Amino acid sequence: MPTATVDPDAVAERAESERRHDAAGDLPKVNARYIWFMVLAQFGVFMAFITPLAISLSIRVNELAPGREELLGYITGAGALFVMLTAPFMGIWSDRTRTAIGRRRPFMIGGMVVGVASLVVMALAPSVFVLGLGWVLAQWGWGTVLSNLQISTADRLPEEQRGKVAGLVGFATQVAPVFGVILTVGVTGDALLLFLIPGAVGVVLVTLFVTLVHEDDSRGLAKDVLTTGGLLRKYLYNPRQYPDFSWNWLGRFFFYFGLTLNTTFTAFFFASRLGVPVTEVAGIIATLGGVGVLAVTAGALGGGFLSDRFRRRKVFVVSGGVLMAVGMLIMAFSTDLPLLIAGSLIVSAGIGMFSAVDQALLLDVLPEKATDAGRFMGITGFATSIPQSAAPLIASAVLLVGVTDGAKNYTLLYVIAAALTLLGGLVILRIRSVR
Repeated sequence: MPTATVDPDAVAERAESERRHDAAGDLPKVNARYIWFMVLAQFGVFMAFITPLAISLSIRVNELAPGREELLGYITGAGALFVMLTAPFMGIWSDRTRTAIGRRRPFMIGGMVVGVASLVVMALAPSVFVLGLGWVLAQWGWGTVLSNLQISTADRLPEEQRGKVAGLVGFATQVAPVFGVILTVGVTGDALLLFLIPGAVGVVLVTLFVTLVHEDDSRGLAKDVLTTGGLLRKYLYNPRQYPDFSWNWLGRFFFYFGLTLNTTFTAFFFASRLGVPVTEVAGIIATLGGVGVLAVTAGALGGGFLSDRFRRRKVFVVSGGVLMAVGMLIMAFSTDLPLLIAGSLIVSAGIGMFSAVDQALLLDVLPEKATDAGRFMGITGFATSIPQSAAPLIASAVLLVGVTDGAKNYTLLYVIAAALTLLGGLVILRIRSVR
């Protein structure tokens, strides 16, 4: 990141001024229509986008390259790397878009079109390489939709509603892949339906948000000329200028690194521990996911609503990291289904709590909301896209540590994941402007 001479007192005064300005109520409360269509839209994106990661990609990799499950890590890593390089540009472009339907909706529409095309490519891919290209398109298309939905919350939500909305969205996005797996459990032999059924749900729900939630005409907003050099500089910022945003970024990075290590090989992990073929795991994951809905609900809604009520974020974020670490360790050393279920439920509760409350915390510390919300949300995206890119590649290597005859070291993988998620929660304690 670029360096500059900065007066620490001036930086602190500016950060506190921005926080008071936001907390003073300059943003009016949003209505129920906005909240519920936002929740449904993000539910739809996650069903369309994450269901392939939960089960569909594993099935297709197994079809195209039997016994080469490490290829799944390379595919997901390549997609995350592409998004990591393009997300800030897309956010900056969104900030500067001037249309009659606003700044964010054009990107939701375009991203949805690319996202649907990506599902067809993955379903019909004749090779692992083409499957990987399809996943890159999915990351770009559905990721653009998701990022602009999240930028919209930065544009619209006052502080007093952030925890509530983040809790509802966190719950919805965690249960969406579960419902996606349930919807596709009977069509695992039909690749096209496996991808397009969750995709159809995503299209319907995002379209409802785009058509029924108003966004102001942005053509009257100020315009500025951005050179190529200026664009590249906006990929970076001085972390000393916004220290709390930087600590939140780092906490997210560790958390999502651990989470990606935990989830990338879920289907193969369950198959290995339960001694069943990977094609039979979909039903087990769907059943376990259905039970896990209650745990995610408790974590996301409980943490989100309580963080608004008590005006405290950090304690809930740290608690989420601790819960996830405990659950992952249980799974790491499990050898039967009851322990896998127990660990998975604890992990679900932790994911719900951390992701929901940390999203509210992000909006509390996000710099320059009025003009550069998309840019800083794009930079925040690095905290998830870097782990999503690197973690699968690292996981593929970790699985081979200390094993022979084709075995995989899932125990070590899950222990490392637990340590990283715990660290992600503890880093949040360094934030000063939010309790």
